[in-house]
Amino acid sequence: MKWLWRGLVVVIAIGVLGALGFLAMKRQMGETMFRTAAMKQVGRDRSADLPDGLQVYLCGTGSPLPDPARNGPCVGIVAGTRAFVFDAGSGGARRLARMGFPTGRVEHVYLTHLHSDHIDGLGDVMLQAWVGGSRHTPLPVSGPAGVADVVAGFNGAYRIDSGYRTAHHGAKVADPGGFGGVAEEIDIPDGPPGRKVVLDDGGVRITAITVDHGPVKPAFGYRIDYKGRSVALSGDTVYFPGFVEAARGADLMLHEALNPKLVMMMHDAAEKNGQPNLAQVMHDIINYHSTPEDAARAAKEAGVKRLVLYHIVPPLPSRLLDAAFLGDAHKVFSGPLEIGADGELFSLPAGSADIRRTRPG
Repeated sequence: MKWLWRGLVVVIAIGVLGALGFLAMKRQMGETMFRTAAMKQVGRDRSADLPDGLQVYLCGTGSPLPDPARNGPCVGIVAGTRAFVFDAGSGGARRLARMGFPTGRVEHVYLTHLHSDHIDGLGDVMLQAWVGGSRHTPLPVSGPAGVADVVAGFNGAYRIDSGYRTAHHGAKVADPGGFGGVAEEIDIPDGPPGRKVVLDDGGVRITAITVDHGPVKPAFGYRIDYKGRSVALSGDTVYFPGFVEAARGADLMLHEALNPKLVMMMHDAAEKNGQPNLAQVMHDIINYHSTPEDAARAAKEAGVKRLVLYHIVPPLPSRLLDAAFLGDAHKVFSGPLEIGADGELFSLPAGSADIRRTRPG
């Protein structure tokens, strides 16, 4: 019997040693994997690997409604080597960082309007541009009347934090003079043409466009042109002829979209579940957004090459819902049409008609 017990002890000892060896190997493997990922991701400007042209980063394709797959509205644009952000929805800045967008080189933020879901991530954008870019002057933030109040509010909210950053990292990294943002109000006179060039420099032209999101007034869309390539983004609006005219001939249109039928299903559920306020919100939001068919009509009439829907309402937890959301949009616009997703990159190389989409890995 002794030999049996000795054998059992040996087997147990081998098992324990094997388990310890596996745990040590597992930790070593984890550290190696992390190191490899860090070298590929941390601090790397992946826009440097892209061709000269316009690069469109979807950092947020959602809305105020809770959506685990979508951040608040946010679009990053790289024109050549110059970086801009359009709207700053919650989580957008962090998504841009994960996409390898040059957050430290952001030179300007443009807001479509001042609804909470388009501005609630502005503090993150300003912080990453400041510390990540070692800025020595505040980040310019342009938008409609009231933008000065918004920027001042974020500056105040982050003021104490900024002192901690400078004390910890030093003024070389977190220069107090580069903290926060500085507001620049965009004023577009009423009446046609309803648009205004807000940047025309170094081959980059950005045009602000009046759209209809009443009672939110003013509200803007934007068009970005660089080396013969162009992107038009609607911001929040109903179908609006002024935006269609300003977007004419653009390579890529980003247009908001809401499916009324699906939203009314949420309305009915809220009423049934004893949430009258939520039901009222679901009812009210229908009249100042565009349906997918409206967006398709805008794309068709503008003669754009490709349509991508964003600011998706309601949330779509599965791709199986895409067809129900799109409705008859494909019948209206015959070109490439898709529902945008966070993390997607659209590359529009200069001197080409290509639009190359990269989905998140």
